[in-house]
Amino acid sequence: MSQNRHLSADRETRWWLLIFYWLLLLASALLLRPLIPVDETRYLSVAWEMWRNGDFLVPHLNGETYAHKPPLLFWLMHAGWWMFGVNEVWPRMIAPLLSLFCLYLVQRLAMRLWPGKMQIAAHAPWVLFGTFVWLIFFTLVQFDMLLVFCTLLGMLGMFDAGRGKTSGWWLLSLAIGLGLLAKGPVILLHLLPAALLGPLWVGDRRENWGRWYAALFACVLGGAVMVLAWAIPAGLEGGEKYRNAIFWGQTANRVVNSFAHREPWWWYLPMLPLFLLPWSLWPRLWKSAAGLERKRPDRGMRFLASWILPTLVLFSLVSGKQIKYLLPLLPALSLVIAWLLQGSRGKEGKRMDLGVVMLLLAGLFLLGLPLFAPQSAARWIRDISPLWGGLLLMLGVLAAWLPLRVLPDAVVRITSAAVLILLAVQPALMTAAGNAYDLREISRQVKHYQDQGRKLAYIGKYHGQFNFLGRLEEPVKRLNTRNAPAWAREHPQGLLIIYDIDNELPLKNTVFDQNYRGSRRALKILESHSYLRAVGES
Repeated sequence: MSQNRHLSADRETRWWLLIFYWLLLLASALLLRPLIPVDETRYLSVAWEMWRNGDFLVPHLNGETYAHKPPLLFWLMHAGWWMFGVNEVWPRMIAPLLSLFCLYLVQRLAMRLWPGKMQIAAHAPWVLFGTFVWLIFFTLVQFDMLLVFCTLLGMLGMFDAGRGKTSGWWLLSLAIGLGLLAKGPVILLHLLPAALLGPLWVGDRRENWGRWYAALFACVLGGAVMVLAWAIPAGLEGGEKYRNAIFWGQTANRVVNSFAHREPWWWYLPMLPLFLLPWSLWPRLWKSAAGLERKRPDRGMRFLASWILPTLVLFSLVSGKQIKYLLPLLPALSLVIAWLLQGSRGKEGKRMDLGVVMLLLAGLFLLGLPLFAPQSAARWIRDISPLWGGLLLMLGVLAAWLPLRVLPDAVVRITSAAVLILLAVQPALMTAAGNAYDLREISRQVKHYQDQGRKLAYIGKYHGQFNFLGRLEEPVKRLNTRNAPAWAREHPQGLLIIYDIDNELPLKNTVFDQNYRGSRRALKILESHSYLRAVGES
């Protein structure tokens, strides 16, 4: 009894430390990092345009329907704006808050999979939080964390259904519906394989499998009803092009012939070790995996195998690939790692364990990056201060001499090192590169000229970068190099925004000029007559 109380108190202490790390990283992102173009600025611009127009059914971007994503994330932004007013902070809080729920859900799932094995449940959220890809993505304004939340919710419901709980089916149906509203049919790739493989993991409980698959069909139908309650009226209002896109075009193109991020089928395999950093570098984990034949795969591991393996195969067959597409699999992989580590004992000394090595290597990397960056690299890389690398080296030396009793758990020590690295890397990069990615000033300039009644146009592919940051009331005209001269002659008092690479045009008398992303790239605003002179037309 006293041992259980000790484990419970220790788990509660760990949660407070985990929340403290979460707050530190969130505060660092909010204070130091601007909204990164083009994804973050685009998603907030879509939410802003819906809010400004009072149209919460059909997403719009720069005056045109936006069919690339369903509306759930935008609705969550609107809910916060309804309570707190339009602001930048609330949309940036959504993913971090969801990530905190995900950490809790992964622990609850561990307790379902392995009742009584408290070490796995204690380690699982720490493994998940300590993975570098999680630390990077959980503060970004993206749809992925919402999809992870829906996936975990569905897996909890599915496992409960496998234990004979009817409420599990309701939870699975809700997760499917929310996932469809969050990122479309991709949620089915994450949830259906494990459900279809129910006979492999449900276990000894005698199950009527006809009833099982009928209930699964009812769950999918219930989720479809949820998304159709939005999609049908949205399709009618948005028009034929928008209707075709949300019901077929986006999904079919992404699966069969990706219009972006197309990679070969095997691309994810070499990416997995990078995806699982820093845990893939830990000798103790590899030693535990090598002794896997001595561990009998239990019901929990069969469930995770039914979740991970077919989902990974399906995503390998989809043409479009990005590392973030695997984020909903990261909780499952974290549970596998926590299971492998159960009862393992490492021999690494307190002075050179993985956490210490991580801090020292990261410090050396930050020190060397400005010195050894190639000439083709962005100019801001050479502006990274050596102080941040030196700080990490000092922290590595301090961690090597810190008594083990301060952080006796190796998993907590490694996650703590990963957090410290992010807390140093983020300000190091942002103080050097922040101005090259911060579009607030140019967005205010665009708003100022619109308020003066002057016409503006953007030459090139425009992603709505300025619409939210400038709180624009009108769309920005999109042009290409062929029709830009005619527009400039038609609007002699107009202004053109150009993304200039390698000073391609001899642009003179710009009214605004900003280094953008790289050393040879700039965003410039110039008047129509200046542009016409630059291209040799009058």
